[in-house]
Amino acid sequence: MGEPTKMAMVNIDNRLPPRLRSQQFSANLTALLPRLSGMADIIPKDTLLWKLKLLKSASAYANSRLHAVKAEVLVLASGKDNMLPSGDEAKRLRISLQNCIVRHFKDNGHSLLLEDSLSLLTIIKGTCKYRRSRKFDSILDFLPPSRTEFNYAFDQVVGLINDATSSVMFSTLEDGKIVKGLSGIPNEGPVLLVGYHMLMGFELYPLVEQFLREKNIMVYGMAHPELFLGRLEDSSNEFSMTDWLKVMGAVPVTGKNLFKLLSKKSHVLLYPGGAREALHYKGEQYKLFWPDQQEFVRMAARFGATIVPFGAIGEDDIAELVLDYNDLMKIPVLNDYIRDSISKSVKIRDETSGEVANQALFLPGLLPKIPGRFYYLFGKPIHTKGKEVFLRDKENANELYLHVKSEVERNIAYLLKKREEDPYRSIIDRAAYNLIYGRDAPTFKL
Repeated sequence: MGEPTKMAMVNIDNRLPPRLRSQQFSANLTALLPRLSGMADIIPKDTLLWKLKLLKSASAYANSRLHAVKAEVLVLASGKDNMLPSGDEAKRLRISLQNCIVRHFKDNGHSLLLEDSLSLLTIIKGTCKYRRSRKFDSILDFLPPSRTEFNYAFDQVVGLINDATSSVMFSTLEDGKIVKGLSGIPNEGPVLLVGYHMLMGFELYPLVEQFLREKNIMVYGMAHPELFLGRLEDSSNEFSMTDWLKVMGAVPVTGKNLFKLLSKKSHVLLYPGGAREALHYKGEQYKLFWPDQQEFVRMAARFGATIVPFGAIGEDDIAELVLDYNDLMKIPVLNDYIRDSISKSVKIRDETSGEVANQALFLPGLLPKIPGRFYYLFGKPIHTKGKEVFLRDKENANELYLHVKSEVERNIAYLLKKREEDPYRSIIDRAAYNLIYGRDAPTFKL
C-alpha cells in the first residue's frame, strides 16, 4: 500500500553516518517485508467487493454535494499511490470545492502519513490551516518550529545552499568592537533587524538558522503578502519553499503585524527595500532601494525597540543575473504574463514611496557559479528606548532613518573589502580544509 523505501526510512536520523543509516534502513526494510507480502490476505475478496459497492454509493452521494461545501479543505495527494488515483482525485477536488488547496507528494505511496515525509502538523502550519479562532492570524496562530522541523528544513530543504555558502556572521558590541558570532545582538526584545535584501532572498535561510542555533531566538521575517495568498503556487502544488517560510516565522509585512510583534518583544527581520532589492536589475547588487518615509523608526520608538542595522553579501558569488525585469519584458507572451501578474499582485506601498514602490514580482534568469561564501555583519545596536517623544518629530525620525541606512551601507562596504582577505572564500578551498581538519574553515581576521 505504501512506498516500502519511504516506510523503512521513518525515524532514521539523516545526520547519522552513511554506514549507520544503511544498517538501520536494512533492518527496517527486513522487518517490513513480511507484512508487505501478506497484504493480500488482510481483506478477503468478498469483503473487498462489498466495500467497493459501499464506496461507489457514498461517492455518488458526496460528489453531488461538493459544490455546496464552503469550508476550507486541505487535500494531500501521493504520486506513487498504487491503490487509488489520488493525484487525479486531488485535481478534481480542487476544481469542485470552493475553498480547496492541494499539496502533492510525488515520491510517496498510498500510506502517506506512515512514510518518511513531512509530518501532518508541519503541512497544516505551512498551509496556514492551524488557527485558534475562526479567522487566521499569522502571529497569534504561529507555532515555533519543532526540533524535527528545524532539522528537516535546514538539513534537507536548504541544506545544499547552507553547505555551499558556509555563512560567516559577525556582530558589533556596544563599544563598537566587531566579533564573530551573534553576541552583539540583544537577547531581549523587542529587536528590529534592518538590512539589505540579497537577490532572491538567499540570505534568509542561514540567518534564521543561526539565530535559532546560536541564541535560540525565533526571528520573524516580514514578507511580501503575495506569499500568503496562494497565487505563487506552481502547477505541481508540492510543499514548497513558500510553505517552509511560513513554518519558519514569515508573516505578511503590514504595520499592524509589526505592531503586534514589537508589542510581544519579538526579534523582527525587516527589509525596507523589499522586493525591489530582492528582485533587482543588472548592476544593482548591494544597492539599497529604500522608501522616502521613515516607515519603521517611530514604530520602533513606540515600543523602545533596539534597531540593529546589518549588511549581507555573497549573491554575486553564487549566481550571475542574466535576465532581469527589463530583459524579460522584451520577450513576447512572457511579458504579457508578467504584466498580468503585476496587475493582480498586492500593492503594499503607494507611488509616494519612490522607486521602491516599483515592486514587480517576477522570476529572474540566473546562471549558477562555483559557490563563494555569504558574509553578514550586524552593526552596533541603536537604542530607541526613552526616545519616543524625540522621534515623534518627523525631522528627528528622518535623521535616525538615514543613519540606519548609512550603517547598512557601511556594513556592506566593510564586508566587500574584508572578504578579499578570506583565504577560504572559494568552496574548493573550504572543502579541502574541511576534509583535512574535519571542521569548518576559518575566515578573514578582524
